Amino acid sequence: MSRLLHRRDLLAAGVVAGGALAAGVGWAARVLGRQPGDERSGAADKLFTEAARKSVARGLDFLAARQQNDGSFGASGYQGNVAVCSLSAMAMMAAGSTPDRGPHGRAVAKFVDYVLDSCQQSGFINGVTVSHGPMYDHGFATLLLAESHGMSQRRELREKLAKAIKIIVESQNRQGGWRYQPVRAEADVSVTSCQMMALRAARNAGVFVPKETIERAVDYIRRCQKADGGFTYMHDGGESVFPRSAAAVVSLYSAGLEKDPSASPEMRRGLEYLEPYKPQRGAKVRYSHYYYGHYYAVQAMWHAGEQYFPAWYEALRDDLIDRQTTNGSWEDAFGQEYATAMATLALQMPKNSLPIFER
Repeated sequence: MSRLLHRRDLLAAGVVAGGALAAGVGWAARVLGRQPGDERSGAADKLFTEAARKSVARGLDFLAARQQNDGSFGASGYQGNVAVCSLSAMAMMAAGSTPDRGPHGRAVAKFVDYVLDSCQQSGFINGVTVSHGPMYDHGFATLLLAESHGMSQRRELREKLAKAIKIIVESQNRQGGWRYQPVRAEADVSVTSCQMMALRAARNAGVFVPKETIERAVDYIRRCQKADGGFTYMHDGGESVFPRSAAAVVSLYSAGLEKDPSASPEMRRGLEYLEPYKPQRGAKVRYSHYYYGHYYAVQAMWHAGEQYFPAWYEALRDDLIDRQTTNGSWEDAFGQEYATAMATLALQMPKNSLPIFER
């Protein structure tokens, strides 16, 4: 496999613990220090419009208002779920806040504290009362710890991040994937994609990730791709579906495959499969998991480059703004907090502000 996770982020994030603080400072400087005249800022502003900015601000204010004293959510949906808390924290971080700094700095700090306090002695992160699958929760929580590495004042963050990664590495099954529980049993594309994002973020932060773990996961994802370019839920059969196919494409990008889709048949076919699912303003959605699917799909198009991203993002941006409710949230069967975190992350993609989203 070519260029496994070789990214500028490895230098920016530091390859030893001593470099982590510099990574956090460097990240904050990139996000908070961009000037309106910067080339990257100007390009982002054309897509991330004032309407999008206001929509994100309302969504983040909604999330902050719903947070409980312990840092979790408890009002609806997946109450106490570390994955939803982690996604919400990352949405606030994408807008420029860090733990105890920025407009939502206190909320970010409380989210990070809640996730750290949910880490078990084994390294497994699972402070939930309601969960679709514990390894989803563990994967997104690990991703947050990796993204906040060097920013939080909690000294145990790196140790708990390393133990969380160890859980992921040790629970990979023979096929190369992961399933709902941290055991070597079955595997599916969705949970596997989540773990691959966490592994990439941790490696960017300087935490050791075995090369073989990534290679086996990539092989599993590849074997789940069908002739139509989409991906099955498990490698032993089934139909292609948009949400998990979007997640699979992003996971392949996260593994370090060539950024030019024409250089990778898997990527090219995957992007071609996703293209018909570009949002249409006001159109009825004929598939499930809208916010999950577009959280990943907009990342896939971002990594694919200018040929794909602007048109896709503009369509998604307008559709998401239309879907926002009067209280600033978005609604989904899994809860308003979940949908709002996913929507605000997707809307902020042109800003390229989180390390995990950088090309």
